[in-house]
Amino acid sequence: MKKSLCLLTLLFGLALHPAAVIGETQKERDARMAWWRDARFGMFIHWGLYAIPAGEWKGGTNHAEWIRHTAQIPLEEYDRFVHQFNPTRFDPDEWVRLAKYAGMKYIVITSKHHDGFCLWDSKQTDYDVMSTPYGQDILRELTDACNRHGLRMCFYHSIMDWHHPDYLPRRPWEAASRPAQGADFSRYIAYMKRQLAELIQNYRPHVLWFDGEWESTWTHDMGADLYNYVRGLKPEIIINNRVDKGRQGMQGLTREGDYRGDFGTPEQEIPHQGLPGVDWESCMTMNDHWGWNKNDHNWKSGPDLIRKLIDIASKGGNFLLNVGPKPDGTFPQEAIECLKEIGDWMQINGQAIYGTTANPFNRLAWGRCTKKVRPSGVTLYLHVFNWPADGKLLVPGLHNNVTRAYFLAGGHTVEASKVDDGWLLRVPRQPLDPVATVIVLEVTGELKIEDIPIRQQDGGTVVLPATQAEIHDTPGGQAPQVETKYGKPNIGYWLDARDWVSWAFRIDRPGTFEVSTEMASQNPSRFELRIGSQVLTASGPDTGGYDNFKTVSLGKLRIGEPGDVTLEFRPVEGAWNPINVRSVILRPAK
Repeated sequence: MKKSLCLLTLLFGLALHPAAVIGETQKERDARMAWWRDARFGMFIHWGLYAIPAGEWKGGTNHAEWIRHTAQIPLEEYDRFVHQFNPTRFDPDEWVRLAKYAGMKYIVITSKHHDGFCLWDSKQTDYDVMSTPYGQDILRELTDACNRHGLRMCFYHSIMDWHHPDYLPRRPWEAASRPAQGADFSRYIAYMKRQLAELIQNYRPHVLWFDGEWESTWTHDMGADLYNYVRGLKPEIIINNRVDKGRQGMQGLTREGDYRGDFGTPEQEIPHQGLPGVDWESCMTMNDHWGWNKNDHNWKSGPDLIRKLIDIASKGGNFLLNVGPKPDGTFPQEAIECLKEIGDWMQINGQAIYGTTANPFNRLAWGRCTKKVRPSGVTLYLHVFNWPADGKLLVPGLHNNVTRAYFLAGGHTVEASKVDDGWLLRVPRQPLDPVATVIVLEVTGELKIEDIPIRQQDGGTVVLPATQAEIHDTPGGQAPQVETKYGKPNIGYWLDARDWVSWAFRIDRPGTFEVSTEMASQNPSRFELRIGSQVLTASGPDTGGYDNFKTVSLGKLRIGEPGDVTLEFRPVEGAWNPINVRSVILRPAK
């Protein structure tokens, strides 16, 4: 048996007490984080016994990696999956090749998820891959493949463990069948530390990505101790903020306080703005589940995922995109197609993602911007989502001298001229890439950018696009975010009636304006549009679904004087249903 006390004492007695991590200077931290910040894009993999039922149990079809809990499967019944796990088509080199072609620089795989099953040859338990018909160390095979192909191997590791007899608390629904009497949480922590020592000493992961820290038995002191313990085993390792108790819900960033963790972990969302000096990584599924669910066909499109990657990089974050492999060891075909589509774009435009830092502009109506600092100036990468039909692209508020402007794909020169509001680029009538065409600007000196507000068009109309909205979200919930449907951006995931959005713009020709919005919803909704003391209460109809956008007339607002104006779009609490908004348009009333 693997649980020999003597063996544990010999191999891991000292490893439970590594040297404490000494203080780290900012320069030392920057050096440790450098590869991760440069990478910008990684693959998340959720794989384990839960792939076998494929999300389905006794008629329910909305399960995945949480299936033992969500379907309330007794432990002895769930353990039968151990004898069925035999991924004979698992090809670690193929997985890594797909990740590498997609432009990913690192892989994070579940060494152990909440169910407690281990994907490596652990000397601490028989509840691992060596007890399955497959009988091979998956983490070893995948680590070796990453080393062969130049990707960095990283591990997700759950603090929570529904299998170990000493983990507390028990699931409420199994209190009778698994009583907690005799369980000792400190014994579980010692077990977890021995397993982490195995992983670090034998596989040398570059990141440990913890999860399951929210349960009441896990404390801040435990998190700080575990962070120091892991850094003591490998000082250069990077650890996410879920090792401790500082994470702010699914928004994932760390609240103020003495909390451990090297980067924040927004889940299934993208912050509406970057935070200077804060490292973060958005993790996201390709469909609606992390683990394999054969009934989940709600796949995100390749163009949407490409724009999400650009959006995240433009805000100074990393993108960790998930794949849930099937029980035979293959990726779902839809995931493969998405990865190849992303890779086609990254093979040409990866330079505009890797090693870049956040967008220096406040907002850009046509897309996003990433940048790199050079000794003599700055390189700006303009990611154009909304191509100008008139062939004129304004880079607003840029006052530096532009020494060169060109398309990243092909290198052809773009004509650039200085105008009052920035630099005007003259581009072809059609984009080089309809998803995101990248134009490179090389400028001299430190950036000098003036915030230029939205202005009236020649006919007096004001268009307020989703990409230039300021999102005001309530802490603790999921924030609205800009997503892309059918190649056009919209404000989506607007679930909380306490959240609202606003636009700032400048009026030169005041008057009364007809207000409309391009929106989509599957239920009627009520909201208010406010300018100063004026309030326009309006209704949005059921348009036939969240993908079916229609232009809806809302009423009239008056702007009496020229100058800077802010329009607020606020839900009416009690009468609000989620809507997607592409734009708000103000046209001079006839």
